[in-house]
Amino acid sequence: MVNNAPVIFSIVDRLGPDFAQRSVTRARVSPDPCLPARLPTTGFLQREAEQNAPKAVLRQLRRSPTPPSPTAEYHDATEDTSTHAGRRDSISSGSDQTSPTLALVGTSSRSQTSGGWKEPQPFEVFRAVERKDIMFLMEVRDRAFPLLLRKTGDATPLLHAMRIGQSHRDVAILLLGAFSRWINHLEDSEIGLPRTRVILKALRTNLKLGIDYGLYKSQSDLAASFMQTLVMSEGEKWIRAQVSSVSLALRSGNAGKPVSTAEAAVRKFATKELSKADAIAALEDYVANATTDLLLLGAWAMALESIEGDQIPVYYFARDDRVFKAFADRVNTHQATIRRALSRRLKWQFRVLQSVLEGRNTTYRRKVEILTEELDDGDGV
Repeated sequence: MVNNAPVIFSIVDRLGPDFAQRSVTRARVSPDPCLPARLPTTGFLQREAEQNAPKAVLRQLRRSPTPPSPTAEYHDATEDTSTHAGRRDSISSGSDQTSPTLALVGTSSRSQTSGGWKEPQPFEVFRAVERKDIMFLMEVRDRAFPLLLRKTGDATPLLHAMRIGQSHRDVAILLLGAFSRWINHLEDSEIGLPRTRVILKALRTNLKLGIDYGLYKSQSDLAASFMQTLVMSEGEKWIRAQVSSVSLALRSGNAGKPVSTAEAAVRKFATKELSKADAIAALEDYVANATTDLLLLGAWAMALESIEGDQIPVYYFARDDRVFKAFADRVNTHQATIRRALSRRLKWQFRVLQSVLEGRNTTYRRKVEILTEELDDGDGV
């Protein structure tokens, strides 16, 4: 270190004595003591992590891209399969008690020890559930999704996670998120495949198990996903029947109460398939989505009586905004013919449906309320 004090004093002396005596008067800072807020306790942070971490993973799962469909044919997912001898040992052995926050960044020992992917045995999936091996389960989701649905003995991976208890709630939510993601990302070309129908049947079974166990109280999309799979696997006849009823109601204008007709049909269907459906608050999202889709399908079915066009596939039903996008595309394609051939009332109903249902800034529930005010209770055309 260099001591520059003598140099500084020499410069001050040369500048004169007045410079050395000058000083800048600084305003005195008044004391204003404060105490920082106390940090949350470790217990509070742990509870927050256990509650929010699984939900964050669930949101990520739904936004992630859909992997290519496996080429191997999938046999009946609900069929009992022979249990590996090691499965019973894995169930009875002590499982890792890793917290959800640590489990989220866990790694799959199978992927690390082997150079490539090898489809796991069912007992390995159950063991991953016990150990909360999230990364392994996500890899199975991407490469061999049907294994997450397969029944082995008297349990499926989801049922096994629920039987273990609250400590494995995050694993159950992960599996349910994978189910919902598969449904919403199913390609149009895959809908009619026999393998897809089998997977839908297995999905419905798994989701019904979740509902029966009361997991819908903490998983917002469970009931909606169950209804989606039910309609996609066996509900085509029901959809077509309801579209006819809604078309007739639209033809009658507000006197036919088209929105109320559509909503009542969806609620009746849900109540029939789900015990205590009226107590499942999350089902409201599905009811509203399905109600708007019936209105769109009914309106387009009426239009096809007067113009040449493609029908909207019924398997789009209640899968987010697929029906609306298909409806908007067809209306845009046939604009000139619609202006010329459709009745004044139907053209007005088209405008109302497009105006109310476009965009994602309003919930489906609110959209249904607006449509009711306009199409059921309004003055009409």
